[in-house]
Amino acid sequence: MKRIEIAREWIDKADEDFGFASLSLEQTSYFSQVCFHFQQAAEKYLKALIVAHDLELRRIHNLMELFVISKKAVPEVDSLKESCAYLNPFYIDTRYPVHWPGHYDRNVALEAKKHAKKIADFVKRALGI
Repeated sequence: MKRIEIAREWIDKADEDFGFASLSLEQTSYFSQVCFHFQQAAEKYLKALIVAHDLELRRIHNLMELFVISKKAVPEVDSLKESCAYLNPFYIDTRYPVHWPGHYDRNVALEAKKHAKKIADFVKRALGI
């Protein structure tokens, strides 16, 4: 299978997370879970970029690490640093008990959506998808 075909599979999965989170944002008050799915979408979009450029695909969830890996092939990914930093904590903070305050409301989830969309748009444009 060609790298771009595998990248499309990652994008399809990312689109599912993004779509689920977007729909849930309108129908639920479980905003931490919405934020988690936007983080997951961003992770998969970045992994699509990594796969498409034949970079090392690691089993990690840290968006900042994926950002650094992506930047090796696509320096313009630097424009996503803020979005990756915003979404990165949602993998742990929303899924496990943490000993620091967490606040998730509609505004936080809307901001998460904005950042995930920025990553999605960049990756799709970079890959011509």
